[in-house]
Amino acid sequence: MSDPVFTPRVFSGIQPSGGLTLGNYLGAIKRFVEMQDAGTHETVYCMVDLHAITAKLVPPAELVHNTRELCAGFLASGIDPEKSILINQSQVPEHAQLAWIFNCVARMGWMGRMTQWKDKSGKNAEASSLGLFAYPALMAADILIYHGTHVPVGEDQKQHLELTRDIAAKFNHDYGVEFFPITEPVIEGVATRVMNLQDGTKKMSKSDPSDKTRINMTDDADAIAKKIRKAKTDPDPLPGEIAGLDARPDARNLVNIYAALAEVSPQAVLDQHDGALFGHFKLALADLAVEKLAPISAEMARLMDDPAEIDRILTRGAERAREITVPILERTYDIVGMLRS
Repeated sequence: MSDPVFTPRVFSGIQPSGGLTLGNYLGAIKRFVEMQDAGTHETVYCMVDLHAITAKLVPPAELVHNTRELCAGFLASGIDPEKSILINQSQVPEHAQLAWIFNCVARMGWMGRMTQWKDKSGKNAEASSLGLFAYPALMAADILIYHGTHVPVGEDQKQHLELTRDIAAKFNHDYGVEFFPITEPVIEGVATRVMNLQDGTKKMSKSDPSDKTRINMTDDADAIAKKIRKAKTDPDPLPGEIAGLDARPDARNLVNIYAALAEVSPQAVLDQHDGALFGHFKLALADLAVEKLAPISAEMARLMDDPAEIDRILTRGAERAREITVPILERTYDIVGMLRS
């Protein structure tokens, strides 16, 4: 029997938890745009609002605002709703419906081994929500309801994608079909893990209590430049070789950010700035960051002033998405043996 042929299709999503950062942009959204514009795959990008309530319930108005703001960030960064399918997860009910099937395919032991479950539940696992424990099955459904063949992910999500592959393989094996693809991770880029501007050993996070540790995608030009000028560095000049950044996490972080914004390699950055002191280098980085990020910030603000347009785009995205998801869910139900009217 020949292997099934699946349409090359990329799926990925971000939680609308508020406070889109430079880390989200360089580690995810910028890559989403590149994959969209490459034209080698169909692309589906999602605001995963169902995931946003797994750790704690969010005030409704806040979740609505965060979802619209994230959509504005996608659009302002270059996601084209005509080239990509841009959706809000809860507006496409097949995500949750397939997740129930996958809840019955996945094993408790698989879920219990998830590193993020252990990290987020901590010592009080019994007080955590069932949604937090089971959300990797929903993540698998998010991908496989589109027969997603490729997913751009950070290292922190790689384990969950491996679980997606396990669920697809077990479903196919248990029902004697080759219905779901074994999704491939796409992990690449010089700044897929952008670090804290005040501590290069920690990931940039919107949850950090100090705003100076991160660049928010809503920051204006002055705020962007000021945060970069005040970023933590060390007294030594930039080296001429990458090896010279070993044991210098703050320096490495700024070089990686420059490389990602300029779309060059870190070595190319060092070739250009070999021997420069950080006072000079941070001025160059600030200018570059303002050039690249300030227009995105301005466009996000414009879009947020027109929420009806954002809602229209998401409604249209859900309609397009369901042209794919409804037949896949119906076929899944047929395979499982569920009667339908």
